[in-house]
Amino acid sequence: MIFSEIEKAPRKEIEKIQLERLKKAVKYAYDNVPFYKKKYDEANVSPDDIKSLEDISKLPFTTKQDLRDNYPYGLMAVDMKDIVRVHASSGTSGKPTVVFYTRADLEMWSECVARIIAAAGGTDKDIVQIAFGYGLFTGALGLHQGWEKIGAAVVPASSGNTERQVMLMKDLKVTALVSTPSYALYISEVMEKMGVKKEDLSLRLGLFGSEASSEAMHKELEKKFGIVSTDNYGLSEIIGPGVSGECIKKCGMHINEDYFYPEIVDTESLAPKKSGFGELVLTALCKEGLPIIRYRTKDITAINYEKCECGRTFARMEKIKGRSDDMLIIRGVNVFPSQIEGVLMGFSEIGGNYEIIVRREGYLDSLEVLVEVNDAQLLINFASLESLQSRIRHSLKTVLQIDAKVKLVEPLSLKRYEGKAKRVTDLRKI
Repeated sequence: MIFSEIEKAPRKEIEKIQLERLKKAVKYAYDNVPFYKKKYDEANVSPDDIKSLEDISKLPFTTKQDLRDNYPYGLMAVDMKDIVRVHASSGTSGKPTVVFYTRADLEMWSECVARIIAAAGGTDKDIVQIAFGYGLFTGALGLHQGWEKIGAAVVPASSGNTERQVMLMKDLKVTALVSTPSYALYISEVMEKMGVKKEDLSLRLGLFGSEASSEAMHKELEKKFGIVSTDNYGLSEIIGPGVSGECIKKCGMHINEDYFYPEIVDTESLAPKKSGFGELVLTALCKEGLPIIRYRTKDITAINYEKCECGRTFARMEKIKGRSDDMLIIRGVNVFPSQIEGVLMGFSEIGGNYEIIVRREGYLDSLEVLVEVNDAQLLINFASLESLQSRIRHSLKTVLQIDAKVKLVEPLSLKRYEGKAKRVTDLRKI
């Protein structure tokens, strides 16, 4: 297994590097971005106050709204002539968040992605098909440049035209697939319709990301494709994919700690937490184009600092449990879509495509889960249908601690997504 020396360095050495880079990053942002100077001056804090890693808690948070309020160039720290790449979020609400990269930023980004690819088992012998949509989204080009850095052959298939995706995988003897987990599952459905079996392919590895997914989803993908399915994490505001990723031991996603300093804060008080689940806050330690200090990701996770079986000493973050801003509160109970997905994947009679609908009936909220059956014949067998609905409903109640309606629908009847799947329809806002 190939990995860089820093990935297996002692904790004290990692923290020494982090502190040196944190001091530089805070001063760099303060000196080059008026937004940070104003924010820190108002908080009565300066770069000189950062004497230990714990001192980072003295600094105010940066939020997605800050990026939108300063759209497009307000947070940039260099002249535009020094920028070689621009990416942006989808802009589903308000202005998009635009991010900028210098040449050094791109080199650092490629290094980070190459690390998570190597950790997952990727090599220069792989032929990798990237089924992310290319464009302003960071996922496709981010993974593309990382795979190229380790010397793999990249097939930039982009998303969509799924039958062609299957044809390319088969004909080119593709060994690794990069996409969202939900799109990979859809590709497997199209394979079945085309009569293509996993044995007809050369796939051995899947690097899936860009949306939260359960361990059950990854097990389903491993079964459908006959691959090792790994999870990775990133966000455009910090760098894109490459913040963290699973190694072959699959016991958490290793964070590239020499480039990104992670914190866990309480979701209510925002106070730092030493252990347990909370909101992930990230600081980019070496970015030039768009420095980001203490960014609230809104992603709920926990961090493990123990050495991994693979030999890496970088901290590992748990799979994203949910988001603090898309967490559903149903009759006072916190519900995450990933919890529901984990339950559904435990039933072989149903597929991986589902929709969660939240309604308000009178003064009470209700939760309904629509999920496809694998065999349409099940829908005409009332006894079997009722039994399956009852079992799913019971399992959901056990996990969620609230009752949810379950509606089983025909195969391929729910909407498919080539990018991030939209699982929740909240009708309470209408």
